[in-house]
Amino acid sequence: MLSPKKVKHRKRQKGRNRGVAWRGSSISFGSYALQVTEPGWITDRQIEAARIAMTRHVKRGGQVWIRIFPDKPVTKKPLEVRMGKGKGSPEQWIARVRQGRILFEMDGVDTATATEALRLAAMKLPLSTRMLSKETRGCLS
Repeated sequence: MLSPKKVKHRKRQKGRNRGVAWRGSSISFGSYALQVTEPGWITDRQIEAARIAMTRHVKRGGQVWIRIFPDKPVTKKPLEVRMGKGKGSPEQWIARVRQGRILFEMDGVDTATATEALRLAAMKLPLSTRMLSKETRGCLS
C-alpha cells in the first residue's frame, strides 16, 4: 500500500476540501485518463485496488501513472473505549482530491482497452469519475 516514508506530524486535523482542482487537472503523461467529478477522500487501499484492476485488464501491457498520493493520516479510536483520553492512533492514509483532479493516466493501449480498464478502476473508487482522452480533448463516453 502507498504511504509516506516520513511525516513531520503523525496526526492531522480533518480540514475542508472545497473548490476545484487547478493543479493536476489536465492530462500530462498518457493518452487516456480518469478524472474525478466530485471532491472527497480516496484511501491507499482503494488506489491499490484500482491500479491492480487496470493492470490486470491490460495484461501488463501499456503504462499506468498514478497521479495522487495518500499523504494524510486518518486516526481512529479502538472499539469500546470511553470518551476522552486524547486522539486515536493513525489507522489509514488518504488522498484528498478536489473536483477535476486526474487520478490515473494510461498509455500504450487502444481506446477500447483503455476505456474498459479505466471503467474497472472507477468501480473500485468511492467517487464519481469520468474518462478523458488526449486525442478527443474531452470525455470518452
